[in-house]
Amino acid sequence: MTSQTTRVRTQVGIVGAGPAGLMLSHLLSVAGIDSTVVEVRDRAGIETTIRAGILEQGTVDLMAATGVGDRVLAEGSRHDGIEIRYGGESRRIDFPSLTGRSVHLYPQHEVLKDLIAARLDRGADIRFGVTGVTLHDVTTDRPAIGFTDADGTPVELRCDVVVGCDGSQGISRPAVPDTLRTDYFRAYPFGWFGILAEAPPSSDELVYAHSERGFALISSRTPTVQRMYFQCDPREDATQWSDARIWDELQARVSGNGFSLKEGRVFQRGVIPMRSYVCSPMRHGRLFLAGDAAHTVPPTGAKGLNLAVSDVAVLSQALERFFLDGDPGLLEEYGNTASDRVWRAQHFSWWMTSMLHRDEAATDFDARRRLGELGMVTGSAAGRAFLAEAYTGWPVALTNPWSVAAEAIRLTAGRTP
Repeated sequence: MTSQTTRVRTQVGIVGAGPAGLMLSHLLSVAGIDSTVVEVRDRAGIETTIRAGILEQGTVDLMAATGVGDRVLAEGSRHDGIEIRYGGESRRIDFPSLTGRSVHLYPQHEVLKDLIAARLDRGADIRFGVTGVTLHDVTTDRPAIGFTDADGTPVELRCDVVVGCDGSQGISRPAVPDTLRTDYFRAYPFGWFGILAEAPPSSDELVYAHSERGFALISSRTPTVQRMYFQCDPREDATQWSDARIWDELQARVSGNGFSLKEGRVFQRGVIPMRSYVCSPMRHGRLFLAGDAAHTVPPTGAKGLNLAVSDVAVLSQALERFFLDGDPGLLEEYGNTASDRVWRAQHFSWWMTSMLHRDEAATDFDARRRLGELGMVTGSAAGRAFLAEAYTGWPVALTNPWSVAAEAIRLTAGRTP
């Protein structure tokens, strides 16, 4: 670094202003721990990129209890169930009767707006639009993040801890050496053709549909914008599909017993690959990975954002113990603690994906077995309860009973440590 480099000091340096990075910064701030967030995107880009947003009960509770939940409770749509459609019929999974919990439909970019506003209101140091981010000395007790600020100033950010929340394509994951890192990866033989359409909702709740033509998901973003997907070849060229062809395909996959979709202008379309990934370990020296930097799941189980929040809830408790009590024990166990929920979510996401999608290589036996599985899950109280429990989310681990995160979870869930 040059002599003109600006040197900054913080306790926790966070790479990435997505759900994991911003929620971690927020939880640490409530606990009185300083952090700085560096992000390559500008603020407008973060707040206007429309992303999926099914929030588990625990995610909503944690946001509400720590002061960033007003809008999700006022403007988000509480969903008490989902519809599973196959054979032209719908079977509803009622969450409250099975688990006492629900989920909220609240787009991810709205969560990010809430977290950014809350952090800036408290005077947070968030560096948007940076370039050339690098990590240094992560195996020492003074790791550093190097970057060029949006105004062109080189910066060296010295920290006690660095947390990589910069997603699957960021710089943090590769900072864990290949010789020490195990990559657990699965690529699925299909993708999702996703659209955003100007149309009224077709259903009050999400519809997951299995058909001989393949899977479809009917979701919503706002009362006037709908998000829908259908299973496709991952090499499909979305630009070759007209609006009429898209709607014909979606209608064919969900039709039956009088149900049909409300159509409108398609203003965004694209193909999403389907992958599962887990990085082990989630820690290297003073570098910790959270969210998509550590793991990705296929979107079928609505787990991505919620896993990010769960990771940083666990990590924030460990950092409180480290900074306020001088005890590194929970930090050393962070990866093991977080990975328990990660692998549960991986199983659930794989299971939902496998059960609902059409497999081109399947035999007639496989196809009929899948229908038997759908009937067993939707027709059995135990099957519905398993799906509902996993979909609405498992409890966040209370590793530090006196932490901000643990206290918030106790207050909202009525549990004791």
